[in-house]
Amino acid sequence: MLQYHVKLKPGDVAPYVLLPGDPGRVPFIAALWDEAEKIAENREYTTYTGAYKGAPISCTSTGIGCPSTAIALEELARVGAHTFLRVGTCGTFQDYVHNGDVVVFDSAMRYDGASHLYAPLEFPAVAHHEVVQACIEAGKTLGLPFHVGTTRSADTFYACHPQPGSSFNDYWQSNWKEHFQDLKRLNVVGAEMEASIIFVLARVWGLRAGGMAVVLDNVLKVTGDTGEFDPQADFDHSQDNLEHMCRMACETVRILHELDRKESL
Repeated sequence: MLQYHVKLKPGDVAPYVLLPGDPGRVPFIAALWDEAEKIAENREYTTYTGAYKGAPISCTSTGIGCPSTAIALEELARVGAHTFLRVGTCGTFQDYVHNGDVVVFDSAMRYDGASHLYAPLEFPAVAHHEVVQACIEAGKTLGLPFHVGTTRSADTFYACHPQPGSSFNDYWQSNWKEHFQDLKRLNVVGAEMEASIIFVLARVWGLRAGGMAVVLDNVLKVTGDTGEFDPQADFDHSQDNLEHMCRMACETVRILHELDRKESL
C-alpha cells in the first residue's frame, strides 16, 4: 500500500534507511553512493534508494522535530525498513567536544512530546547496540573524531536561548544557563530534536535504530549572558564536516549489512 505522507510502497526502500531532517541533504548523501535513484518527494519527505559498497541503502528526510519524524518512521517501517540511522547536526554542552566532531548517540533524554504518546516517560530512549557498535567501527575506520553518549532531544530550537529585544519565554530566558549547566554536569553530549522518538519507536517495534550528528556549536558558548543567539552567524556550517559525518553513516550501513549477511548464513 502506498503510504500517505512519504509516498512510498513496499519495494521502494532498502531495509537500512538514513534519516536526515533537511530534504536538501538527501541528494547530498546519495551522491556518496555507488547507485542512487530518487524515489519520492512529498512535503518534507524526500527519498532516494540505491547501493553503497554492495549494501542496499535508502535515505528519507524527516523534517524538523519528533512529530514529523514519527510519521516517517511509521510509514517506512510499514514498507519494509528495519534499521534506522538518524544523521544530522547538533549542539553540545561539553567543552571537550569541538565543532566538526561527530557525536554517536547511544541514548536520548526525552524532552519531546511525541514519544510520550507512544510510551510513558519511564520507557528509555536507547539506541540498538549493534547500530552503536557499527557507528563506532565506522568512525575508527575513517579516522574521524567522534564521541559516544547521550543527547537531549527537545521540541524547541529557540527556547532557553536569550533572544534580543524579545519578551517571549521570559522564564526560560532567565533560567537558561542553569538548565544548560545541569545538562553539562549530567555529561549530556548532544542537543538536537529527533533522536528520542527514533529510539523509542524502534525499541517498541523491535527494530534497530541509532543516531549520529556533526557538532555545529557549543550551546553554552553561543549564548553568552548578554549575547544574541544567531545560528546563521555562530554555527559552524562546514560542508566538509557534514560530508565526513554522512560518509561515516554510509559506512555504518555497510557494516550492518555485512553483519546481517553473516548472521543469515
